[in-house]
Amino acid sequence: MDKWTLGDKEFSSRFILGSGKYAPELIDAAVEHAGAEMVTVALRRANTADVKNILDYIPEHVTLIPNTSGARDADEAIRIARLAKEMGCGNLVKIEIMRDSKYLLPDNEETLKATEVLAKEDFIVMPYMYPDLNYARDLRDAGAASIMPLAAPIGSNKGLSTKDFIQIIIDEIDLPVIVDAGIGRPSQAAEAMEMGAAAIMANTGIATASNIPMMAEAFKKGIEAGRLAYLSKPGRVLSRGADPSSPLRDFFD
Repeated sequence: MDKWTLGDKEFSSRFILGSGKYAPELIDAAVEHAGAEMVTVALRRANTADVKNILDYIPEHVTLIPNTSGARDADEAIRIARLAKEMGCGNLVKIEIMRDSKYLLPDNEETLKATEVLAKEDFIVMPYMYPDLNYARDLRDAGAASIMPLAAPIGSNKGLSTKDFIQIIIDEIDLPVIVDAGIGRPSQAAEAMEMGAAAIMANTGIATASNIPMMAEAFKKGIEAGRLAYLSKPGRVLSRGADPSSPLRDFFD
């Protein structure tokens, strides 16, 4: 598959393992069967004494992306990002700010504030946001390295509920658009890639499958198929009628 860049880093895989449900089996499947080269992790998961340290299960060649999960405003997100960098996690960071505890929708205004500060500190900022073109433009102008619109509520496996708005962002923002949250099936990942998304972030769709390795492989193939379809420039869609594909067209006329 063709390579893509995020900040100053280059990747071959367009699948990113999200930070929701974690287990060694899931990480192994994401890396071995889905080809993940990036894994996001909440800082609290890497620094909790009473549970296994997730970092122990992430291979060295996989790029770690700390996220600011748990932050309720820009100040908290900025502190988490700076702490992660001081711990040696690098300058990649996914900004995730949610004041809403019921639907877990991202706060675009606070996300923009955090992006403005962290981008000036040379972080490679990946803001998770509700798909809104105006905020996407503001995040780009603030120095974001990518835009991460949600497809559906986190963990819902509902797929592309916000498809039309994501397409607008892909069409209008000249940054990698990583579709995040709610992608629960390989077919949904393929559809997002066909739209022109740069990558897919998923977790629950794989973690809740009966056969995790098999589902991870299915996600890989779905993402690759969607990317190839996008690059092939699919044919037109007829608004009405039919267009016979047979070489004997004159017979029908």
